[in-house]
Amino acid sequence: PDFDNKLFRQLGQTADKMNVKLYVVGGYVRDQLLQRTNDKDIDFVVVGDAMRFADQLKKDLHLKTIVRYPRFGTFMTRYYGFQLEFVNAREESYSADSRKPLTRQTDLYSDLSRRDFTINTLAMDISPENFGKIIDVYQGQQDLKDGIIRTPLDPVQTFSDDPLRMLRAIRFASQLQFKIEERTFKAIQANAQRLKIISQERITDEFNNILLTEKPSRGMLLLDKSGLLQVFFPEFVALKGVEQRKGFHHKDVFYHTLQVLDNVAAKSDKLELRLAALLHDIGKPPTKRFDEESGW
Repeated sequence: PDFDNKLFRQLGQTADKMNVKLYVVGGYVRDQLLQRTNDKDIDFVVVGDAMRFADQLKKDLHLKTIVRYPRFGTFMTRYYGFQLEFVNAREESYSADSRKPLTRQTDLYSDLSRRDFTINTLAMDISPENFGKIIDVYQGQQDLKDGIIRTPLDPVQTFSDDPLRMLRAIRFASQLQFKIEERTFKAIQANAQRLKIISQERITDEFNNILLTEKPSRGMLLLDKSGLLQVFFPEFVALKGVEQRKGFHHKDVFYHTLQVLDNVAAKSDKLELRLAALLHDIGKPPTKRFDEESGW
């Protein structure tokens, strides 16, 4: 888009002046290549001193406010409706009981390797001499064409380091209608229990995004097959095998509920309605009993 390009050229010129390398990364680049309408969040990687760059950018763009996190080499600002986030290129190391890593500055390629999926490792150079050049180290463009979700590095390590990425894999597969590559999916199944170290708020955010996709049953079935649903929503898994009363429904309650969820999703984008559809039979498993006349 014209305005984005104009903004990127301004940012690239400031970076060039400061002898800093600046790249647009992640979701913005992915969505442009998919020709999807992008929201107004744009992420940048800064190779160099991000805080000095922030000072110069404030002057050049006449920014009122910049929110800085110097310890992490991160700053954020709003500009004509865009939310811009700048992060120093970094490497990460994790401890077993947390998804919050220790970080240190590095180069662009190491930074791209720490990202969750190949389709999110794409970077766009916005320096004056290479403006618009796509940097693709992990065949992300090919995976975009083929509709594949896979991790750039060993998936077991990727998911063990940050288990929230397992839910993100399923969210992207649902939103983009992509397939999760086999090794990547097996690693999710093997690491499903690691989700327990993630806060409920983060799980809920990802889960709601899955419910808000065009056909939510797709994501729900992947969550079930992966073993993740059993970890954070066992009450829903318990709907399996609970038969409806004869003559009313031919599916068990699990599949019946997914059909209702899809039916509601086809009519409305409201999360509240989708949650109502999801939960409308949730009380059946703990209250079921057998009656001689009507069965279960």
